[in-house]
Amino acid sequence: MFSRHIQQRVRQIVTMIVRPLAGLGITPNTLTILGLILSILTAVIIAQGLFLAGGLLVLFAGIFDMFDGAMARARNASTTFGAFFDSTLDRYSESIILFGLLFFALHKPVIQDRFWPFQYDQSWMIILVFIATVGSFMVSYAKARAEGLGLECKTGLLARPERVVILALGLLIGAVFWALVILAIFSNVTAIERIIHVWRVTRQPVALTEGRNFSSDGHMNEIKNSSIHLQMPVGANEGKEPSVPSVHTAMPPFNGGVNQD
Repeated sequence: MFSRHIQQRVRQIVTMIVRPLAGLGITPNTLTILGLILSILTAVIIAQGLFLAGGLLVLFAGIFDMFDGAMARARNASTTFGAFFDSTLDRYSESIILFGLLFFALHKPVIQDRFWPFQYDQSWMIILVFIATVGSFMVSYAKARAEGLGLECKTGLLARPERVVILALGLLIGAVFWALVILAIFSNVTAIERIIHVWRVTRQPVALTEGRNFSSDGHMNEIKNSSIHLQMPVGANEGKEPSVPSVHTAMPPFNGGVNQD
């Protein structure tokens, strides 16, 4: 939902903040772990019902979550493991913060929210937290699964930055229920959008390979993958396996990282 220009501008600002720390020997993955610890602290504050302080911490944790990626760029220390490690801990961080709300709801039979007109506040909050958590996981899973298949999938309304801002605003202005309603509905809408996006993208090659074309003499020809053969000289490269360069996969787990969801 945030424009690419806004995201790039925020990354530039965060990189300027982090660059002086790059010379202190702090690794990106260390910042990723610190971000997880900060999320745990945020969840504890929210579980105590201190929503104003919790909202400020949610915003700070969301900004801090960008520090590891900025540090990786500043130190030119991006690694495959760092990207994986950061995305994995992001899922823990988001679910831990939502668990803080769930813990609060379980220990508060009567929840005061001047913006929420319905009864059974406790039950509503438990249900909404659960649906919002499922939705946030499905948004991230849909993107990760698509990229695992070699497809780009960044469509949808509520990526992680938008979810962080909505939850933080709900905590700050005392409209936690409505923030959870928005998260519960539109995070799942975003997951469905990504499913539809991947469906459309994967249909395109089928349409091209099984489509019809017309030759110059006016006759219709069927185009199938099975009808296309590469003509190779007899005996050429017979019995030889293609040369595949070896890939070094061992990576120290705390050498650097990339902060991308």
